[in-house]
Amino acid sequence: MLVAGLTSCEKFLDVNDNPNSPTTAPLTGLLGGVTYMTGMNMYYAGNQVSYYTQYLASPNPGSPIDVYDLVDASTTWTNIYDNMTDLYDMDNMAAEVGATHYQGVSKIMMAIHLSLLNDIWGDAPYSKAFTLDNPTPPYDNAQDLFNNALSLLDEGVALLQNSNTTVALSNTLDLIHKGDVNAWIRTAYAIKARLLNQLSKRPEYNPTAILQALSNAYQSSTHDAQLTTFNVRNPWAQVAVNNAGLLLDGWLSKNFVDAMNGTTFGVFDPRLPLITNLTKFGDYRGTPNGGGRVGDGTSNEESVLTTTGVYSSTNSPLFIATYFEMKFIEAEVTLPTDPARAYDAYLEGIRAHMDKLGVPAAERDDYLNHPDVAVGAGNLTLQRIMDEKYKAMFLHPGTWTDARRFDYQYTGFQLPLGAVLPTYIRRMDYPSVEKTRNGANVPAVSDLTSRLWWDQ
Repeated sequence: MLVAGLTSCEKFLDVNDNPNSPTTAPLTGLLGGVTYMTGMNMYYAGNQVSYYTQYLASPNPGSPIDVYDLVDASTTWTNIYDNMTDLYDMDNMAAEVGATHYQGVSKIMMAIHLSLLNDIWGDAPYSKAFTLDNPTPPYDNAQDLFNNALSLLDEGVALLQNSNTTVALSNTLDLIHKGDVNAWIRTAYAIKARLLNQLSKRPEYNPTAILQALSNAYQSSTHDAQLTTFNVRNPWAQVAVNNAGLLLDGWLSKNFVDAMNGTTFGVFDPRLPLITNLTKFGDYRGTPNGGGRVGDGTSNEESVLTTTGVYSSTNSPLFIATYFEMKFIEAEVTLPTDPARAYDAYLEGIRAHMDKLGVPAAERDDYLNHPDVAVGAGNLTLQRIMDEKYKAMFLHPGTWTDARRFDYQYTGFQLPLGAVLPTYIRRMDYPSVEKTRNGANVPAVSDLTSRLWWDQ
């Protein structure tokens, strides 16, 4: 009776517990949030570094992001860490109830976020970053972050292959792969191939391991990891809407437009009309990085992202990892030892990207058969592969990693006008939000031309 009385009293006094207001998010709800923000964080990172890869240019002369001056990427940093915190929670909650498939996808997405941190900043908080024990967590070494990402991918695959999961992935709230476990496994291998190929300057570079990962990754564009569900619209579409409302943004770099309009390579790329607008002069014109716009921004004198473009329409997909990217990786990896395979992969990368964007078949084939593109296996070069990959990876943050691996040797690539650095930018400084909250641990960055560990 005493025990019963105490129990009843305990329940009676627990008046602040609302049974209709859970204190932890359900796994399915977390899945919807983390898959959405994983796609969105590819946008946030891409919007930051697309000026360094000269996909975009500021319409204002001497803009800091154009000329390699210090810029504050606090929004990107915060969004990455907010989502990593949710991924950490989802992993732990799933482990408690044996939901191994939820664990698997959380680890794969955590690896994607670690790779963004590693590629943009280098060292970053991770191992002690997601508990309340230490509000000012120490920084993990960048190379350790990279190795952790690889381990997480392997762990994720193993968990997804466990058929004894207690909770099936939601096919409605998984906004990337719709609950398809095999699709997530392919994505893990795709990210692994990307990461292993990032080591091209390092002694541990292992082409065999990359090809093994590719063999388990995407085999067609139907396998791509992408986000197509948005709160209102694709964020690049919002950029286009803002620009149309004279909040100037989304202006295409002269370098990118020249690579597509025939100026740089002598062949017009049929993808360009699907991406941007004709100017009032009846042609395509980009804005030089650092130089700013020609007119007042209202007279259609330069090409910009449009509300009908394949990257910037309301429901345009945000690409996380794609089949066409894998084919360009295959071409790069096999070029030294198997030029015929490399050539086939190079052509397939172009073809797959054009098909993805909806280029008419006749225009696609005309481009693929042009002598400056159809160079033959014996004449294929790394330069040609990387130039074509650059065009296909438009707005993707992975291009900045490629640019540094390739030492910015894209055909026609030049320093921005008025660059404040003597050479190409190699890293970003840590954002103010982190310096304010965790300043004692933030590594000092004295030079934005200093190379990260994988870029040496």
